[in-house]
Order: sequence, then structure tokens, then C-alpha cells
Amino acid sequence: MAFRSETSAVPPIVLNDGNVIPQLGFGVFQVPAEDVFSVVTTALEVGYRSIDTAAVYGNEEGVGRAIRESGLPRDEIYITTKLWNSEQGYDSTLRAFDASMDRLGVDYLDLYLIHWPVAAAGRFVDTFRAFQTLKSQGRVKSIGVSNFTVENLRQLMAETGEIPVVNQIELHPRLAQRELREFQDANAISTEAWSPLGQGTLLDDGTITAVAAEVQRTAAQVIIRWHLQRGTIVIPKSVTPARIAENFDVFGFELTAEQMAAIDTLDTGARIGPDPEAFTIGLID
Repeated sequence: MAFRSETSAVPPIVLNDGNVIPQLGFGVFQVPAEDVFSVVTTALEVGYRSIDTAAVYGNEEGVGRAIRESGLPRDEIYITTKLWNSEQGYDSTLRAFDASMDRLGVDYLDLYLIHWPVAAAGRFVDTFRAFQTLKSQGRVKSIGVSNFTVENLRQLMAETGEIPVVNQIELHPRLAQRELREFQDANAISTEAWSPLGQGTLLDDGTITAVAAEVQRTAAQVIIRWHLQRGTIVIPKSVTPARIAENFDVFGFELTAEQMAAIDTLDTGARIGPDPEAFTIGLID
């Protein structure tokens, strides 16, 4: 069964294939394998129902264990994982998917993403065709991409005949990705933000802290609220129980148009993570 959005307090985003994803999820990037079970358990207890991991994070096993031992029905939890660069290609993708599923210990996946385009390798189209096969088999509900540029998306859609449901990209007030978002909005591709808090670099920004003082919330809550009001799917990460709960407590207030506009002025186009057009780590020739 697909994720049942009515079981969660988080607003649902309807994807272009008709499935729904919670707008607020929990990311586990850089959460050590030995810690991820307790961290995800805490997130599920707080109320998160979407967990985002990846093969390269090395923590799929602990994520799966936390989900299985939570006592929650499988169809109340939305699970995303990602295919790593070295596994791109049709047959290798199918093998990598099986390995991820073994580690997660679940029967189906809600969302599978190509982690990076590594366009120079010329494999992301064949990789996505393998994704299409997995979806046709019912093993994956929705298929998408991560870190794709407009050019990558155009090629993928032209050569596979399918629009990915999501593009998960670095996105925060200093990197608003306006051109990419406009293209995705025009093509019914949902935008999902990784590093939504700028990996903590925005928490002391004067504009953010001023808005936080006005609404009597933390800087992190203000940034997450900015994402939500822009229609972005957002997956903040923390290993601290109090902050995990704080980042979920973002539905009892709204930012005004003036406050949203003030935060919008922070966009400088500055990346924290790699440039998708140049990133090839993990690629095997």
C-alpha cells in the first residue's frame, strides 16, 4: 500500500504520479550507523512519518530497524533512499536496489532517487529506466532524482518519457534555486530541500534572528516555515532529541509576506555542497 497521508499531522504533497509525500520529513545524512536507530526512533516518536536516507550514508540498516521496531504500520511511514553514483547503469541499479531493500528490511520503497546525475558518465537515463522497471513491478511507488540541473531533467524526460516526481536539491535561504524551481513547477516536479538550514550556517543570520524574535520562535523553526510556505518538501536533520522535536513544531505559526520577503533577500547563490555539474565522487569508469 502507499503511504496514508491521513495518519500524519504534516501536510501532504501530491506528487505527479498521484502518490503523496509528507511535506516535512526527517533526514539522516551524516548520522552514524551506530546512532541512527535511536535518532530515527526519536523522530518517529515526535511525529515524523517520512525518513530520508541513502545507500552512501551507510545507515540504511539502522533506519529500517527503527521503522520495523516502531510498532507503526508500514503504510504510515514514507521511506526514501538513493542510488549511489558507482551503481548507475541498468543492471547495476537493480542489484543496488536489492541490496538497499535487504538493508532496510522492507517489502517496498516509497521513493527511490538517483543521488547525483554524474552526467559525464552518461548513465542516468539507463538508471532511470531501471527505476521504471522497479516501479512497474510494484517494488517502488515513486521514482525521482536528486541534484539534477534543468539540462539533466530535460534529457531525462525526453529519453525516458517520464517526469520524475521529485528533484531533491540543496536549497536554503542563501541558495533559493529560483530558475530550477520555476522549471520544476512548470513540469510538475516537486522540489525537496536538502541542507534546508544551510547546515547551521544560517541560524545566526541577523535577518533570520530578527524574524524569529518577531514570531517568538527559533531560527531553525523560521527557516523550516519559510520552506513550507514556499511549497517545498523539507527534510531537516538533527541528532539532538530537543532539536528533532523543535524542528517538527512548525505548524502553529505563519510568516507574513513581509517576513518571507525579508528572508528571500538572503539569496546569494552560494552553495555549501558540491556543484552537481562537477560532482563525480564514487564514479567508476
